Amino acid sequence: MEPQPGKASFANNCLLARRLVERGVRFVQLFDQGWDHHSSVFSNIPKKAKQIDQPVSALIKDLKQRGLLNDTLIVLGGEFGRTPMLQGKSNDGAGKNVGRDHHKEGFSMMLAGGGVKGGITFGETDELGYKAVDNPVHLHDLNATILHLMGLDHEQLTYKYQGRDFRLTDVHGHVIDRILA
Repeated sequence: MEPQPGKASFANNCLLARRLVERGVRFVQLFDQGWDHHSSVFSNIPKKAKQIDQPVSALIKDLKQRGLLNDTLIVLGGEFGRTPMLQGKSNDGAGKNVGRDHHKEGFSMMLAGGGVKGGITFGETDELGYKAVDNPVHLHDLNATILHLMGLDHEQLTYKYQGRDFRLTDVHGHVIDRILA
């Protein structure tokens, strides 16, 4: 999907993000709504994937071409995964209207640039995609790794409140060294 001047789109947001990074903005966050497919998964997923696939690819290529990818961390993911099985017949009961429910046991994130090894896959789910079985990554570990790649030591962000230590990674979290460049 190509950016279209004057129109709201994820492609335009990626182009704007690249321009902001070129001008020294240190943190850019993009949102893309409409992924909560409890119904019509067979028609919605291809449409949503098409809306982000080429723009994200173009963003990565643009940043690399301009020598900015090594210093720019890209994190692409959602708030949770989706069940690997279909979620019944929703709404009007039509079989083609099925969806997938929220799922925390196995989902994917993509990290690129900013000190991450390129072209690797880390972790694996079982044959159904139900749960992580090889190199599972806890959210605390992901956050510790992202903070590390941003130049922050997550353990230095600890503060005491009502006698307990708190931080973004709770009192857990380990940097995933095997994905670092």
